Formats: sequence, structure tokens, C-alpha cells
Amino acid sequence: MGTLTPVVLAVGTTHPLNIAGVGLDAKVARELDVRIVTVVAGISAQNAQTVLARTPVDAATIAAQFEALGDVTIAAVHVGALLDAESVLAVAAGLMSLPGVPIVCDPVIAASGGDRLADDATIEALRGRLFRQCAVVTPNLDEAGQFLHTRILDVAAMESAAQALLGFGCGAALLKGGHLAGAPIDVLAVPGSVTRFDGDRVEATLRGTGDLLAGAIAARLAHGDDLVASISSARRFVRGCLSAGIAFAGTRTLP
Repeated sequence: MGTLTPVVLAVGTTHPLNIAGVGLDAKVARELDVRIVTVVAGISAQNAQTVLARTPVDAATIAAQFEALGDVTIAAVHVGALLDAESVLAVAAGLMSLPGVPIVCDPVIAASGGDRLADDATIEALRGRLFRQCAVVTPNLDEAGQFLHTRILDVAAMESAAQALLGFGCGAALLKGGHLAGAPIDVLAVPGSVTRFDGDRVEATLRGTGDLLAGAIAARLAHGDDLVASISSARRFVRGCLSAGIAFAGTRTLP
């Protein structure tokens, strides 16, 4: 009898081009040998340059989607962009039905083109309610700066910020340093320790890299890898995507 394919729950917002959001999760799933089920918490109309419209899904519909998944055994969760505080709270309530399942949250505040997706109330709901349920949160420097009301300008500040994010109750914080000059460094903070992930910069432009990374981490957690191994594998996967210049790898780059 073969091994069952692990299931990852993708929670977030649609993107018409599927270069981010729950549509991108479905693409990543094909590469990383997981099955995706979804809870759509928001609908967006956007292209690679601008957000044309954004509509949060109401709390009752979010709750019904979680209820519809009641018979599915979920191995990990990836939470992406949530568009208002009500949907954040509805997602947090739905995730209460999955005790012990690792939750990876990529707290998207703005689209790649710069248009804002999350207002101040949404940011407060993320850090005040949802983060405490997460095994790991994966903000970039701008997002972490907004959660912490600070600017993060170097690796030392990244380490301090990653540790400060733990104060919101998450199990771990992976702070992504790709926006700093020089070789990209990501910093993982867990209670009592900080780990740096180094790498050479790949000169490429690719949308949705935050979704790619968080989705890949969730996939590896679903396969049973520990957090550090999941992050290392996910970073290799994203590097492969950047090198190929496409939204998901054509050749498997993970074990």
C-alpha cells in the first residue's frame, strides 16, 4: 500500500494570474508532492503592476469553508494575504479546529507592486490574534517593521526584530532579508536561539516569492521535516524558481 500524499491547507486571497495567493499554492503543490485544499478568504483583481480591486470574504463563508473540510486530514497550513480584520479573526477561529497542525503564516501587507492590501486594523488582528496560533511567521523586512513599529536596516537589526516577533506568541519567526543590499540572509528566531540562512543573490525578478517560500515550508512540514530542514529545502526551491525565471520550478529541487 502506497504512502498517502499529505494535505496542505492554503488559506488566503486569489490572484487572477496565479503568480501569488492560493492559485500559486496549487502550482507549488504539484512540484512538492502535496495535495492542496483551500479556504478562500479574499478575492483580488490585480496584475503584476497594480491592485485593481480587493474584496474580503465574509466571516460566515470563511467558517463554512473550514466546516466543509472537516473530514480532511490536514498535515500543514499556509496562510497568505488576508484583506481585513474580520477575515483574520474568522481564519483564526477556523484554525482552532486544527490543534497540533503546523501553521505557516506569510503576513502579506502589500502586493509586490507596492499597493497596500492590509490596513492598520488587519495588521493588529494578525499580530494580536493569528500569530499566536502559528508555528512560524515569515514576514519580509517592511512587514516586520510595520508589526514592530521600527526600521530594519541590517542583519543585527534583523536578529533583534526576529526575536521581538516571538513576543506576539508565534513558535518561530523567519525574517526574510532579500531586500537588504548584498548577499541575501534570512534569520530564524525560536525561543532561546537565532539561526542565519546565507546564500548568494540570484539576479532575477519574480513575483510571489514570499508565497513560494511559505508554501514550500508548509509542504515540507507536511512531509514531516523539522522547521530548519523545511526552511532550508524551501529556500533551495525558491532559488531554483528564481534561476529559472518562472513561478514554479520545472525540475524538482527538493528531496
